[in-house]
Amino acid sequence: MLQRHLALATLPYLSIILYVFFILFSVRIKSPLLSPSNTTIALNKTHRLHHRFTLLIGILTRADLYDRRHFLRLVYGIQSSPIADIDVKFVFCSLTKPEQRVLVALEIMRFNDIIILNCSENMNNGKTYTYFSSLPRIVPSRYDYVMKADDDVYIRLAPLALSLKPLPRIDLYYGFVIPCTSLNPFVGYMSGMGFLLSWDLVEWIGNSGIPVNDTFGPEDKLVGKWLNMGNKAKNRFSNKPAMYDYPGTNGRCSHELIPDTVAVHRLKRWDHWFNVLNFFNVTEELKHSKLYNV
Repeated sequence: MLQRHLALATLPYLSIILYVFFILFSVRIKSPLLSPSNTTIALNKTHRLHHRFTLLIGILTRADLYDRRHFLRLVYGIQSSPIADIDVKFVFCSLTKPEQRVLVALEIMRFNDIIILNCSENMNNGKTYTYFSSLPRIVPSRYDYVMKADDDVYIRLAPLALSLKPLPRIDLYYGFVIPCTSLNPFVGYMSGMGFLLSWDLVEWIGNSGIPVNDTFGPEDKLVGKWLNMGNKAKNRFSNKPAMYDYPGTNGRCSHELIPDTVAVHRLKRWDHWFNVLNFFNVTEELKHSKLYNV
């Protein structure tokens, strides 16, 4: 009799437990987070994110060229790519003047887009070597690609990223092959206007004994020489005619502006810059406002 009373007394609690279990089980089965369609969406997002790549563009310039940097910040600040995360940094050697220490410090505080190398300012005496060899030690994380660019070149980031999308992520050497008339990226070297290396080659430059013992001379030519001596850069790509010198500035390396441009070099004058920016209609997304009349 006592056992019967105990069983009857526990029935309400057992019912509650079963009901709670049923609710939890039902919610788990019907949860949209676990539905096949949403699982597919999550996997697709992961797949897309995995295939994004990262690129560092280092614009080699000089500390005193404040106006040039501010202008280039406008040029690159309005650009982006849906398939790549691109960082644009200004690269120069050690500061030498009191005013530089103040003004450059303000730039760093405001924009955080400056790399100061441990070297004396130069063009063909090791600056490019110092740039590449220092990166693995000083950047917080690796990039898929690293580019060296001049401060008189206009790079269109979206077309650049599209041209890189199908290319290998390792052992890659990309740019505009010299001599100008050549279409063979394995003969000659990539122009200093803007050439790109995959991260493994950047690390190799910092670790190999070949570059460190050969740093005096035309920097772009030296990089090609290093890679050849080290039997590196099995993957090479010369992006002609999308990369070129501004019309009329450099003979066979120059041609007229074209819609599929990736980079235009030798923009030495403001009218050159105006013509290029106007050709690509860079202000087309400017929104109308009562605050300005342009």
